[in-house]
Amino acid sequence: MLDSETKRRIDSCRDILVGKVPDPKSQVEQITIALIYKFMDDMDREAEELGGTRKFFAATFSKYGWEQLMRPGVGGHEMLALYSEAIQSMPQNTGVPELFRDIFKNAYLPYRDPETLRAFLKEIDGFTYGHSERLGDAFEYLLSVLGSQGDAGQFRTPRHIIDFMVEIIDPQKDESLLDPACGTAGFLISAWKHIMKANADNKPGDKLTPDEKRKLTANIRGYDISPDMVRLSLVNMYLHGFTSPHINEYDTLTSEERWNETADIILANPPFMSPKGGIRPHNRFSIQAKRSEVLFVDYMAEHLTPKGRAGIVVPEGIIFQSGTAYKQLREMLVKTSLMAVISLPAGVFKPYSGVKTSILILDR
Repeated sequence: MLDSETKRRIDSCRDILVGKVPDPKSQVEQITIALIYKFMDDMDREAEELGGTRKFFAATFSKYGWEQLMRPGVGGHEMLALYSEAIQSMPQNTGVPELFRDIFKNAYLPYRDPETLRAFLKEIDGFTYGHSERLGDAFEYLLSVLGSQGDAGQFRTPRHIIDFMVEIIDPQKDESLLDPACGTAGFLISAWKHIMKANADNKPGDKLTPDEKRKLTANIRGYDISPDMVRLSLVNMYLHGFTSPHINEYDTLTSEERWNETADIILANPPFMSPKGGIRPHNRFSIQAKRSEVLFVDYMAEHLTPKGRAGIVVPEGIIFQSGTAYKQLREMLVKTSLMAVISLPAGVFKPYSGVKTSILILDR
C-alpha cells in the first residue's frame, strides 16, 4: 500500500513538469532518470558510511554528485547546466553498472527553465533509495499515469487484469517466464510476486533458498521494441529487487536472433496496432500474416515449451475475423493448446483504446 507522502511527492513531480513536459511518458522518463540519479548518490553515501568508497560519482564524475547539485547558493542556470551535462554523460561513466548506463542512454533535459528544475529536484530530494516493496509500489503508481499511446501502440494493462491472468496461469518457482511485448514489465513483476507469495511462511519468498531465488530471477525475461519501454522496465524490475533484470530491446516480429528461446510461461498484452501496409515478419512463422495480433499470438503459441502455458490479451477480432490468417491461427490454437477464451467487458482499455478484447488461455 502506497503511503500518502510518497504519492504526494510523485503527484507533485508530475504537476511541476506538466507545463514543460506535456507528454505523460516523457514525464515518467524524467522522474525515472532523476530518481535513479538520486539513488546512485544515496548508495555512494551509504558505501562511505560503511567504510567503502564512492563508485557512481567518483573521480571526474564527483562534480555531478547530488550534494554538489543541491548545495546552498548554487544558481539556477548553474544547476540546469550541471544536471543536464550529468545525465547525458552517465552512459560514459565506467563506475556505473551497465543497467544504469542503459537507463541513462539518450537521456536529456527537454526544457531549459531553471526554476522548474529546482522545484522538481527539491521533490526528488525527498525520496530515499531502498529495495523496499514500498519503493517498487511507488514506481508502479508512477507508471499508472502513462496515459498516451506510443508509436508502437503501447498502453498499460490494468493491474487487476494482469493479476487475474497470473492467478489463472499459476507460474511456479522453477518455470521460465517470458513477456515478448513487456512494456513496463507489469506481467513479469506480478508473476514474480505470485511465486514469492506461494513460497512464503512469514514473508514473501522466505521458503526459497538463495539458489532458487537466483534461478527464479534469471528465468524471468522480457522483450520490447521501444527503448523507452525497456528503460522503464529495467527501473521497475530493479526497484522490485532484480539487480540484473533480463529485459532486451528486441523486435519480436521481425528479428530472428532470439527465435530459438522458449518459455514455460508466456504472459503478454501485445500491441494491437499494425503499421500502414502491415508488419513484414521474417519467414519462420508458421502462419503468414501482416497483422501484429495474429503474429504475436502465433509467436507465443510456437514458443511455449512442451509443458508451457500462456495468457494473452487479444482484440476480439482474433475470435471471429474471416481472413485466411485468422482462420489458420484459430485452427492451430484449437489443435495444439487453446484451453479457454475469456471475453472482457467493453471499455477495459479506455481511454487508450476502445477495442473489445479477450484473454486466450493456452496450455500445451
